[in-house]
Amino acid sequence: MDMIDPIVLSQAIIYSSLLTLLSIGLTLTYLTTKVPNFAHGSFAAVGAYVTLTAVELWSGNPYHFLFLALIIGGLISLAQYIIIFRPLMRRGATVVALMITTLAIEFILLAVMNIYADYLTRQFKIRSRYFFLSPHDIDIAGLRGVLVISPTLAAVTVTLLYLVLNKTKFGVAMRAAIEDSSLASVVGINVNMVYAVSWFIAGGLGSISGALLPLWFPGNPDMGSGIIVSVFAASLVGGLGSIYGAVVGG
Repeated sequence: MDMIDPIVLSQAIIYSSLLTLLSIGLTLTYLTTKVPNFAHGSFAAVGAYVTLTAVELWSGNPYHFLFLALIIGGLISLAQYIIIFRPLMRRGATVVALMITTLAIEFILLAVMNIYADYLTRQFKIRSRYFFLSPHDIDIAGLRGVLVISPTLAAVTVTLLYLVLNKTKFGVAMRAAIEDSSLASVVGINVNMVYAVSWFIAGGLGSISGALLPLWFPGNPDMGSGIIVSVFAASLVGGLGSIYGAVVGG
């Protein structure tokens, strides 16, 4: 049997690791709204353009600005929940209506990313479509940095989520709110706060994943639309309603 091409193996490791982060985020949003979020892939594009901006305009290292990708992606996701989804859910919007809403948000975010890409090109003469940031990657023990950092980041994220969900009061509250929001409210759990934090985490993880993708795969405003099918596939393989299942699916 022929050996697997190292490049193909590396690509599989990186892609599956980053897909895991996106799948966890999609599962978190599904657990709170019970609606698949078709706009979730756009967080990957947000993260990719945070990295592009950091590298080209601020002369930064891609890894130094992962925290910024997490914050921006998390805030966008949180805004979606507070401004759009929570009011619609309170008004009794149907699952179909909420799904259509996620598609509308996807188109809005895609338009914003296209506008920002054009701005970078016209204002700063930066290649902002189908761009690669691999020349800015670092070397770790003779390996491309993204090949080491992406699986490490996925493993650390899963470990932290396990500890938070099982070893902290907030984690217990989160699991209770997701399992039965009405009962959780009765016993004094702030369900809205739990859901808001869940959405922030989901957007942040998706954005971090996208921030690393251009180090191996091409970045583009519509990259979220291209990857969302794989994210759904990974989440569905894991059961869609299980965070740990999303890891296996990824």
